[in-house]
Amino acid sequence: MAAVAVIKDQLKTLNTNVLAISTDSVYAHKVFAEVSPNASQVSFPLLSDRTHQISKAYRVLNEKVGAALRATVIIDPDGIIVSKLVYPLEVGRNVYEILRIIQGVQYGRSTGEGVPANWVPGNPGIIRDPKYIGRI
Repeated sequence: MAAVAVIKDQLKTLNTNVLAISTDSVYAHKVFAEVSPNASQVSFPLLSDRTHQISKAYRVLNEKVGAALRATVIIDPDGIIVSKLVYPLEVGRNVYEILRIIQGVQYGRSTGEGVPANWVPGNPGIIRDPKYIGRI
């Protein structure tokens, strides 16, 4: 969550909203905000999912431990999940990949083009037309 705060300005430029959701209580969130140096960077809402309804809905709840897996869910303005990344316990998020996914989705929606592997803003997209298959 604090890692995402690093790219908050870029996310704002892309007209996105960020929510952090945790199965921890609001009291745990309060303590985290008071004692963690990284928490001071978090400027987006932190929601408590003590009932696990959200974690179950997004299918990220580890029922054995009663906590959500570390995940990033990207939802478009129409409420459609366009990306869901679930991270292994040993691996943290790559916030720049999250940013690239959002940029790629927005690029594709604005141009009608696909976004190839390793695409970054400024690179061309792929024309989505069956007549170009195998030719470009």
